Amino acid sequence: MSDEVQIDQATFDQAIAAGKSERVARALAKSAWVRKTKGPADRGTPGPKAAAAAPAAAEAAPANGGAAAAVPAAVGAPAAGYVERLTPEQRAARVAAATGRTAGGEGVGGRSLTGEATQRLLAVVPPSGIQRVSKRQDDKVNTWPHLLAAEFVAVIAMTAFLLVFSTFKDAPFRELANVSQTPNPSKAPWYFLGLQELLRYFHPMIAGVTIPGLGLFALMAVPYADKNPSMRPDRRKLAVMLFTIFMMFWAILTIVGVLFRGPGYNFVWPWNDGVFFDL
Repeated sequence: MSDEVQIDQATFDQAIAAGKSERVARALAKSAWVRKTKGPADRGTPGPKAAAAAPAAAEAAPANGGAAAAVPAAVGAPAAGYVERLTPEQRAARVAAATGRTAGGEGVGGRSLTGEATQRLLAVVPPSGIQRVSKRQDDKVNTWPHLLAAEFVAVIAMTAFLLVFSTFKDAPFRELANVSQTPNPSKAPWYFLGLQELLRYFHPMIAGVTIPGLGLFALMAVPYADKNPSMRPDRRKLAVMLFTIFMMFWAILTIVGVLFRGPGYNFVWPWNDGVFFDL
């Protein structure tokens, strides 16, 4: 069985020059040949068999002038509507002849004349334009070394401060407690003076249980009220404001209990009566 197929040569060359594969070009040329050969037959013109017999008739008929010169060329050429399968080199030569480019140049549609596909940069598209990119938060860092290194430096600094302070500050133990004589004023340690100051204004149940409990529940509810995931203070205005109010409220109560409470836990002026508090 012959490898030759009936195709339209002009359509085949145009498809090859346009950068189409040989298989696609051959299919288009075959369809064009079928349309050209079957179309005239419907209108009474000679069909493909008559066209195939034309070279033999032209050879047998007497010829003169230019027609006689065309007969030898027709005899030596392949029959109309037939073309042999092309190798990559032959295909490159066909494209070079059709487009006027050399065999080493680049063909139309991003393919070289040797049949090898090439790529051409058309545009640079950011990744966000072709795929969904989830943005990562830029305010998070690793625990080590960022957090642990800072905490280690803080521990070293606080240890050095306590060592120096305990060296120069004399803090002896006080005498044993006298059960028959209560100190006046009798103050709690500084970290409980806020509660002791509240007892001056409210009932023990309110000052010792209700108000501190509400404060703790309010602090625990802050993360649910302020759902901002940022860890930067300038972006957490609500959380910073609530914690500042709480700390200032407790700090004022502690300062009043330390400096402004004297005998009987009465209000005094520290610059007139002195400070009734011992570390």
